[in-house]
Amino acid sequence: MKLLLTSGGVTNPSIAAALVRLLGKPIAECHALCVPTAQWGHPMCGPQSVRGFVAAGPGFQHLSGLGWASLGVLELTALPTIGAERWVPWVREADVLLVDGGDATYLCHWMRESGLADLLPELPDTVWVGVSAGSMVLTPRIGTLFVEWPSAPDDRTLGVVDFSIFPHLNAFPTNTPAEAERWAAGLGAPAYAIDEQTAITVVDGVAEVVSEGRWTKFGS
Repeated sequence: MKLLLTSGGVTNPSIAAALVRLLGKPIAECHALCVPTAQWGHPMCGPQSVRGFVAAGPGFQHLSGLGWASLGVLELTALPTIGAERWVPWVREADVLLVDGGDATYLCHWMRESGLADLLPELPDTVWVGVSAGSMVLTPRIGTLFVEWPSAPDDRTLGVVDFSIFPHLNAFPTNTPAEAERWAAGLGAPAYAIDEQTAITVVDGVAEVVSEGRWTKFGS
């Protein structure tokens, strides 16, 4: 897959241009699937926030509200009960998966249970646009600071990329540069702290930061 890993979505012209490069055509010509699953695992999310995301409502102009040719919903918790023969074609036909935030460990669990995690290597041209937990789920670990799902066995996630992500830098009182540094020290592996104006693209294993804001890399 081609990855656009963000904290707050497509929030500025630089990130928008990076998205179009990954897609290879205008956003208005692309068909998107919304993945709201991570929201169910986080205590700050629920029916109203899920509805806002999938309906491209106020507050989601930087993700589902970008002006896609079409929007569909891919709810991972439903997939194990309907069979891969139904949902795999939906994913293969989409240009982009829009994966919203919430709890990354909950999302990781359902990516594995649904089979979507196993399908990712077979989607070389599909673009993954992650917001917060939707980006963090592809990293090796998220750190215990970000685990909100009570049933999470630990802080490990899918490890599609080889670095971790501290999102929402300076967006909340607890997401300070000092806290990000402490978080990264506990991981002992490469990591980025990114704000709402920053994204990381990953194509063929090569990561590149796209930013009109503030970010820090920890480790080599």
